[in-house]
Order: sequence, then structure tokens, then C-alpha cells
Amino acid sequence: MNQERQPTVADTLTQKIGVLTRREVEARILKPIIEALGDSFEKKEVLRVVAQTIITIARQQGAELAEAMGGNSSSHFRESLDYWTQNSALEIVTHRHDETRLDFDVTRCRYAEMYRSLGMPELGKLLSCNRDFALIEGFNPAARLTRTQTIMEGASHCDFRYRFPPGRI
Repeated sequence: MNQERQPTVADTLTQKIGVLTRREVEARILKPIIEALGDSFEKKEVLRVVAQTIITIARQQGAELAEAMGGNSSSHFRESLDYWTQNSALEIVTHRHDETRLDFDVTRCRYAEMYRSLGMPELGKLLSCNRDFALIEGFNPAARLTRTQTIMEGASHCDFRYRFPPGRI
């Protein structure tokens, strides 16, 4: 069967409802699906496939985000954080922001709180934190993220350290 590919429609859901609400809706749908697949197939393999799929989606969303922001510089990325912080979803302390660096700590993460309140803390890392590295790769392939800890995994804060190449827009 040869199916003709339909053109993709721009995803503007995040701009409408914010990332926190989007992640909650996704988690409520994915949890029972992942559990059902885990009952029928090897759970480790199901989680691997889900993780890889989310990474692929995040990389594409990063590219789309750069396009929507009008560039892929450190400043463009900093401005995009408004989507993740909408409705006080994250409390952020910025340590440094210039052309080549964006260093901040997340001191409160309502995403982690939300996953815990839904009884699915183990899925928080898979469905949310798992996206961060791939998102920046899609946003700017030359940018790099270093993060050594997350609130989702029990740390007091998340330490995001982004490096951007100079002069890229």
C-alpha cells in the first residue's frame, strides 16, 4: 500500500497551553499505553523505544523552535524559556548569559511535582528531562548542554549549562 505523505501542520499547542499543561496531557495518555505495552512486550525495550522516540521528537521541536524564534543564538534560546516557565512552571536563577553561554539553575520544577502528584515520577525523566539535550541539538546543532543533576531525580536543583558558538544566528 503506497500512502502519500500528508504535509505536517505546524505544532502551536505549546504556545497556546504552555509546556507544563502539555506534558501533563501527554503523561496521562502515555502512562497507560506504556504500561500496556510493557505487559505485552519486554518493558525495558518499550521504555527504550519510547525514550528514543521522544528524543527524535525533541530534536525536531528544537529546530522548529529556532525557526519560530527567528534564530538559534543564546539570546533566542533564553527568550524561548518563557514557554517552559509559563504559569511559574519553573523557577530559574540565571548565573550567566552572554553570546556563548547560558548558565542557570532550576530551583523549583513543577514538572517534577506534577509527575509525582500523578503517581508517575519514573516517567518524568523519560518524558521531560530526556528531551533537553536533543532539543538544544535541534535548536542549534553546534550548541552543547551540560547538566549533572535534576530535581526530577532528587537533587536540590537542576544545573543547566549551555554553550553556544560565537556569532551564530
